[in-house]
Amino acid sequence: MAPGVKAGVKRRRADDAPDSPEDFSNVYGSHFADQDLPCDDIPDESMPPEVAYRMIKDELSLDNNPKLNLASFVSTYMEKEAEDLMLEAMSKNFIDFEEYPQTAEIHHRCANMIANLFHAPQDTAIGTSTVGSSEAIMLAVLAMKRRWKQQRQRHGKPIDNPNIIMSSAVQVCWEKAARYFEIEEKYVNCTRTRFTIDPKEAVELCDENTIGIVAILGTTYTGAYEDVKAISDLLVKKKSHVPIHVDAASGGFVAPFVLPHLEWDFRVERVVSINVSGHKYGLVYPGVGWVVWRSPEYLPKDLIFNINYLGAEQSSFTLNFSKGASQVIGQYYQLIRLGKAGYRHIMCNLTKTADYLAGALRELGFVIMSEGQSQGLPLVAFRFPSKDEGETEEKDFDEFALAHYLRSRGWVIPAYTMAPETGQMKMMRIVVREDFSRSRCELLIKDIKLCRQHLEQDSNQFIKRLQEHVRRHTSASGKIRDPMGAAKAAFKNERHSLQDHPSCNAAKYSGGGVFFGPAVVLPRFPTQLQSSFAVHV
Repeated sequence: MAPGVKAGVKRRRADDAPDSPEDFSNVYGSHFADQDLPCDDIPDESMPPEVAYRMIKDELSLDNNPKLNLASFVSTYMEKEAEDLMLEAMSKNFIDFEEYPQTAEIHHRCANMIANLFHAPQDTAIGTSTVGSSEAIMLAVLAMKRRWKQQRQRHGKPIDNPNIIMSSAVQVCWEKAARYFEIEEKYVNCTRTRFTIDPKEAVELCDENTIGIVAILGTTYTGAYEDVKAISDLLVKKKSHVPIHVDAASGGFVAPFVLPHLEWDFRVERVVSINVSGHKYGLVYPGVGWVVWRSPEYLPKDLIFNINYLGAEQSSFTLNFSKGASQVIGQYYQLIRLGKAGYRHIMCNLTKTADYLAGALRELGFVIMSEGQSQGLPLVAFRFPSKDEGETEEKDFDEFALAHYLRSRGWVIPAYTMAPETGQMKMMRIVVREDFSRSRCELLIKDIKLCRQHLEQDSNQFIKRLQEHVRRHTSASGKIRDPMGAAKAAFKNERHSLQDHPSCNAAKYSGGGVFFGPAVVLPRFPTQLQSSFAVHV
């Protein structure tokens, strides 16, 4: 018999111990620490705020480090003063102009500043903020379609087959806009040597049903600026009244400061509307975008709604209604804090860093596909050389394998296939953002060298096994439930996107862990799900 235990007395187990009051000052000493976080149903009971905060913060620690995510154009740095202003404005509903008149005034100032930056005619331009360039593009497409429709109706012509002309390098939100609003898409395909729209081919595609031509100031793939003025000049020569919309989501806050003499905006005769993302090189946290029209005649009146149930008469011409005021406040802070000089210094530094990175990658033997010397966005698009470009040995790896290996070092750099008609060309892209300094650039270059060395040592067969292992066991896509999973299952055989057309290439993003020597090094920041209705970020 154990000492201290009387005969006939049952030994007390740990779970038979009497309950003691919980000490919620120690999060991990509470009963919440040994329970799963709620996933499907709202819990019946409340939890203390410090516990909820810590549990969620711990889960979010598995996200990627935004500063090492070089796949995205979205801003990841703002000054503390800007963050404080935005935090203080979080409770304001931007749409309540009567309640928050000064916020509405600040919005008006931002729209005017951006319109003037784009050389809009004085006293005639009209613009608004949006939740991003996707909403801005939807509004611009609606305006072009409605204006085309009204003109056709006045002349008694059919209105059942509108079309829009754009490069095959457009961002997916353009495909969405065309499909959602029942507009035929006419594409000018890229080639292996031309990654932008061909102005002549674009104008030749125009007919009486064309609502507009899209020109991109900074393409998603290579960051190149499309020749807006050449398209306009050809339209004028042809005596065509087809309008141009400029998608300046990425380049709208870059080109005016590094290429001030480039004519792409309202200085160009046929440009009627422009969108830009404030949360990209506008240097604001997501999500805020802007759209500006040359004059009210390009924004049909029946798209503007007048309401008075918020306390005063006001007009609304956005797809979204309620939204926070924080991002508009953040945009105003950046515009007046930095001024033109500040934006110029930042954009020039980013361009220099991109050129330096491109030069280093070129020395490592990569083919640089992006424009340099301020002629495009501050990014570097690159790929391995092909046989006709001096590659002397067969490689057992490609750009996707390199992207996998870089993930083991924490870097998120996408590998994907180029736009249609480019022969399944594979490539990678590094976006140079405000907080990507020269010193961080040096670290990336060293890691690219290291990963390429390991790739050259590993076999193709192993890399394929590794990628499958990563997909099933270590990447987020293999572990986390996809919120769009049911929809994907129901429509798995459907082809909706330009990138899924038989003649096109599927854009792919990579992620996962890699093998260095005798041990598997798991990714420090697992791949996160890309499924979302929101686009253009």
